[in-house]
Amino acid sequence: MEIELRSTEDGEPPPSSHRKTASAGVVTLRHSQDVRPDENAVQISFPFYAGNSTLVRRPKRLIDKFPISPRSEAFRRRAFPGSTLSQWNDWRWQLRNRIRSLEELSQLLTLTMDEITAICRHKGPLPLAITPYYASLLDPDDPAQPLRRTVVPVCDEYLRTPGEAEDPLGEDADSPVPGLVHRYPDRVLFLVTDFCSTNCRYCTRTRMIGTEHRHSGLIRQWERALAYIQRHTEVRDVLLSGGDPLTLSDDRLDWLLGRLRAIPHVEFIRIGTKVPVVLPQRVGPSLTRVLKRHHPLWMSIHFTHPDELTLEVREACARLADAGIPLGSQTVLLAGINDRVDVMTELFHGLLKVRVKPYYLYQCDPILGSSHFRTPVAKGLEIIRGLRGHTTGYAVPQYVIDAPRGGGKIPLVPDYIAGRDGDDLVLTNYEGNLYRYPDPGGKLGRDRTLPLFPEGNG
Repeated sequence: MEIELRSTEDGEPPPSSHRKTASAGVVTLRHSQDVRPDENAVQISFPFYAGNSTLVRRPKRLIDKFPISPRSEAFRRRAFPGSTLSQWNDWRWQLRNRIRSLEELSQLLTLTMDEITAICRHKGPLPLAITPYYASLLDPDDPAQPLRRTVVPVCDEYLRTPGEAEDPLGEDADSPVPGLVHRYPDRVLFLVTDFCSTNCRYCTRTRMIGTEHRHSGLIRQWERALAYIQRHTEVRDVLLSGGDPLTLSDDRLDWLLGRLRAIPHVEFIRIGTKVPVVLPQRVGPSLTRVLKRHHPLWMSIHFTHPDELTLEVREACARLADAGIPLGSQTVLLAGINDRVDVMTELFHGLLKVRVKPYYLYQCDPILGSSHFRTPVAKGLEIIRGLRGHTTGYAVPQYVIDAPRGGGKIPLVPDYIAGRDGDDLVLTNYEGNLYRYPDPGGKLGRDRTLPLFPEGNG
């Protein structure tokens, strides 16, 4: 097994029990069968940068160094030739150097006329914004590449179709104070910022995602939300979202989590984020130290496609998991991007390898200009049917529609009830075979025409 690690400090020596080859600042570690532990080594419970389950040892001094994949390194040298490895791995540098204009993007991608026109037409919220790291994953010559389609505007965004709305989920109607949505009895959605490091073109909150942090008045708005939570003792679960909470500084995040944790009836806190995917360098030792102080803490990470499971993202997920944070994924079903069983299977298997449980598969919300992203609901059911029984249940998320006008999340599952035969409920399994389950007095299936049983079933 060969593992390629790049440190922000050139010349970092490998452990003495490994052989070393160096080329262009790359340190290659070849795992040896006779590696022996020593007091300077730490055993990592999951090999976040390897494709198998072999336990890996690496020195403590490397744990705080963030790896850089060969692809990212080649992109850095080409697109940001004046940058250093330390800068590239600094999340604040990544934010300062986001690609935000047609001129910047055209130096990295061969843009189509459709993309150029869409960028030039844009006004208002959800501007073009892509971190250098995520830009390194985009295909410069293929406008149909899944990741490129999720972050580069096209003119279809300006089409309006029936049923679309600026606030399709009716969040504003359930907002008792600015930045807080109280829809479910025991939980609230706390929108702590309107800033994202990378702007997804299908964002549910297109209406509010801006270009900069709104520092002015932010704490004052948080205080109103915190006071509301303090008064409402039925609230036991707080979900931090936005924008992206992990774009806040460590100090601000620590302050906010501490205030929430001090409210006696708040039992646990969740963070919804895409930062580990589009800005994995943010997940450094200082962030994990902050998060560990506020357990029980859960995190939902927004993944879209298996191409996002890079060396850097696997590292970020490993650090979060090692900090004791249960990780789940939220994936939006997108036409021509991830709407195939094989793509979703690869994504969900990859997530399990990095200790992320596939949690939700969302039907794309009908925001304004989203018709080119939305699939028929039948496509989502087809994907769930293609997963259920064909892979581990841990890899099968809930497929949900977040109902328009504030209806909340409604789960959808394929219909496995074939009908009823007397006291027996007749079920269809993942292979299409029929089976009887004794259900005396039951009513399910009474309105179904019972299919003929293939020989050997029933």
